[in-house]
Amino acid sequence: MIKRIALAAGLVLALAACQGENRSTRHLAPIPPATMALMASKGMSQNDPILMRAYKKESEIEVWKRRSDGRYALLKTYPMCRWSGQLGPKTREGDRQAPEGFYTVTPAQMNPNSSFHLSFDLGYPNAYDRAHGRTGAHLMVHGSCSSSGCFAMTDEAISEVYALARESFASGQRSFQFQSYPFRMTAENLARHRLDPNIAFWRNLKEGSDYFELAKQEPQISVASGQYAFSGDASVMAAVAQKRQSDDRQVTNLAANGVQPIRLVYGDGGQHQSFRQARAGEDGSLAVDASARNRLGDVSRPEALAAGPQEIVLGANGKPRQGASSTLAYTSQGPRNGQVAAGESIRRAAPTATTAPVPAQPADRGDGRSVLERFRGLFGG
Repeated sequence: MIKRIALAAGLVLALAACQGENRSTRHLAPIPPATMALMASKGMSQNDPILMRAYKKESEIEVWKRRSDGRYALLKTYPMCRWSGQLGPKTREGDRQAPEGFYTVTPAQMNPNSSFHLSFDLGYPNAYDRAHGRTGAHLMVHGSCSSSGCFAMTDEAISEVYALARESFASGQRSFQFQSYPFRMTAENLARHRLDPNIAFWRNLKEGSDYFELAKQEPQISVASGQYAFSGDASVMAAVAQKRQSDDRQVTNLAANGVQPIRLVYGDGGQHQSFRQARAGEDGSLAVDASARNRLGDVSRPEALAAGPQEIVLGANGKPRQGASSTLAYTSQGPRNGQVAAGESIRRAAPTATTAPVPAQPADRGDGRSVLERFRGLFGG
């Protein structure tokens, strides 16, 4: 108890020192009673260590808690209000990509004085990123609904997640792992994205994801020969190898049974369908009413969210098949009771017409070509 009080006092003093004269207490907001009750119902406490996992395609961030048996269990899934760029890792400063990989967050990376309500730095670039010469810095999880390489999750959500991390740090956790993925690492997703230029990297990420899914414990991570290397309990490592073989067979079967390879091309990232609903007009357009704007703040590049990403079907050579593309849109079902279902959050639909969006930073129109045309240009098409 004495150790916890001392750690908590030290953390509060450190956070207060960062704020100078313009002190705010928003970083000291308590964990909401409903979340405290949820923890209790799952055999967790606010003192238990945490771990987070993010999924771009599904636009979700999960918070996990380590229980008394040493295994992590899912506490809650939060919808992402905004992420930017495309599926795939961040490689250079200014590319608007949100990082993918395994990151470590310490108390020193928590920012109680953020311009986006509250935030924490992911620690990009990590050892893997540096080994590949990747550039950029200050990639955050923060409030508001604006992103330029970050994960934005509204002021209300970041306040809760920040409080969960703060209490875990105050109870002795030295750092927590943040796992960032392009999508949920299912055999179906791997089959559909099997010709994507990032597939080898994503399969490497899947090894760490599989370890966590099987053991419900953090994998030990290092970087060897330019790849993430995972280690841990020998029996778990054997199970991970078996799962990889099983999933590889399933991917092969899915491809043989007609699952076409695709690539998703976003206008500029995405957001969870629940926020799209909050911003939609009566006709389904993305006009933003005053109440939604007050709750979400300025939404970055709303015109890029006018419709879901384009699903481009690829040929055997990995190039787009002429005329084989469609637009995806969000489903009509949003989060229930503050928690989000773990399934896919988009479905095939027609493009959505839009009315005038909320003013935000202008989109980079480049040479005036459409996103699809620019994508095809990457392949010389």
